[in-house]
Amino acid sequence: MKRKILIIGGVAGGASAAARLRRNNEDDHIIMFERGPHVSFSNCSLPYHLSGIIKEADDLVLMNPELFLKQYNIDARINSEVTAIDRHNKKITVMRTDTKEEYTETYDKLILSPGAHPIVPRFPGIDKVSIFTVRNVVDIDRLNRFVKKLAVKDITVIGGGFIGIEVAENLNQAGYNITLVEAANQILRTFDYDMVQIFHKVLTDHNINLIVGDSVERFEENKVILSSGKSIGTSAVIMAIGVAPEVHLAKEAGLEIGVTGAIKVDDNYRTNDPDIYAVGDAIEVYNALTDSAFKLSLAGPALKQARIVADHINNKKTFNNGYIGSSAIKVFDYNGASTGLSESLIKALNLNINYDIVHIILSDKVGIMPDAHPLHFKLLFEIPTGKILGAQAIGKGNVTKRIDIIATVIKFGGTVEDLKDLELCYAPPFSTAKDIVNYAGYVGSNLLNGDFKQINVDKVRELVENKELIIDVREAYEYRRGHIKDAVNIPLSELRERIDEIPRDKPVYLHCRTGQRSYNAVLALQNLGYKNVTNISGSFLGLSYYEYYNDKQTGRNSILTNYNFN
Repeated sequence: MKRKILIIGGVAGGASAAARLRRNNEDDHIIMFERGPHVSFSNCSLPYHLSGIIKEADDLVLMNPELFLKQYNIDARINSEVTAIDRHNKKITVMRTDTKEEYTETYDKLILSPGAHPIVPRFPGIDKVSIFTVRNVVDIDRLNRFVKKLAVKDITVIGGGFIGIEVAENLNQAGYNITLVEAANQILRTFDYDMVQIFHKVLTDHNINLIVGDSVERFEENKVILSSGKSIGTSAVIMAIGVAPEVHLAKEAGLEIGVTGAIKVDDNYRTNDPDIYAVGDAIEVYNALTDSAFKLSLAGPALKQARIVADHINNKKTFNNGYIGSSAIKVFDYNGASTGLSESLIKALNLNINYDIVHIILSDKVGIMPDAHPLHFKLLFEIPTGKILGAQAIGKGNVTKRIDIIATVIKFGGTVEDLKDLELCYAPPFSTAKDIVNYAGYVGSNLLNGDFKQINVDKVRELVENKELIIDVREAYEYRRGHIKDAVNIPLSELRERIDEIPRDKPVYLHCRTGQRSYNAVLALQNLGYKNVTNISGSFLGLSYYEYYNDKQTGRNSILTNYNFN
């Protein structure tokens, strides 16, 4: 039987639902409404128009109404804003944004995919600066045209999430002077504080004025005034504080809103009205690791949701195992990816989870390859089960491959023991024979078995201030290039002949460049009867990245004689 299916929103979730509906059924009358002038555009690619990587704004548009009609027999209506839902009579009210004409359409099934809107607080003096947000092609085209006319190229980005970072990077690449302001003590909350310091350094290395732990208080004429009293001269302000789900239509229609403030749906993305579904940034989804609802503004999950909705409408079997939150970002020449739980999220949600971490730094490919670079990797696993909870990776190489592996293992309930056994592709241009994912499994298993003790780089400053004994097992020439203040240099190559210099009656902490040689030193000492030795994971390379930004930003005394980033 021919049905009439209406879709509100024509970007990722809405367009994907429409296409899947058509593949499932050739007879249905499918109408998709988009209040803007474009459907099916790549909103994740929007910032890259600012640097010219994507040259024309029109290149961001993937489909147009004519193609939707010809290829899929889908009626895609642009400049059409749905202003009301009448559930009792099963119809919607539509207003043409260009002509202000209003009309109604009835439906058999309705799919909501309105997305989310940028948060723009009404700061005092907001009318005294040129404010921009980035949500669609019109937004990015308007911003790009404006900044190209600026005489003074000072631009302020408010917010250090994905959009804020990508906008800052692309404007910097286009030659603008960028200040990035983040109210929290770090950018990119999907990464833990110890890991994100790498990105803090990368941004400052590229002359972005990064300000964290400070918030906007007000605006003055072409100025941003922060809570600290800092004044930032600016010709434009991009608001990237975050997004809020578009729920006003759902609320007015009496649809249930969840605990997160987004639309509540069941495992088939159906609302409390059996004929109305919702997908994308406007809904809350199930977190398979925390057993709770959360908001997940990512294109990948939206596409999966759209497929499930289209299949459920057509009485096909569907599966919804929840989400763990996997994402990636490029920050200049560094790449980052994360999945699952982070330490900061565990603490923020007050989750009752006993966990440990693996923090290792290895080469992303065979070290003699000219484009080999260090890969910073952090893995969280549950104690005592070894079940993997989450991971983060940052480096110049292929981080998404590693995090994709971890995300897959998490989805299948895998443990650190499983990581040891993974058979992964190897050739020198791609990875090492024993990949960092395998290494994480070995280290995690050793920690679970109690084979050695470790501390992370975020605890080292406290050790130095407390005058604890730290032994640097790197070679003497490495030590001379930079070391932890007051650390004793006993190279691994000399360890056994200098054993008498290492006390047995007080804690001893060992480090090297990345933690591998010091791990070997710890095991050697333990085999010689030492019970007081602890490895510093991440070691000097990780510590240099961890300390650098805060040292430079605050002017505090460094605990290192020099930094090492290679």
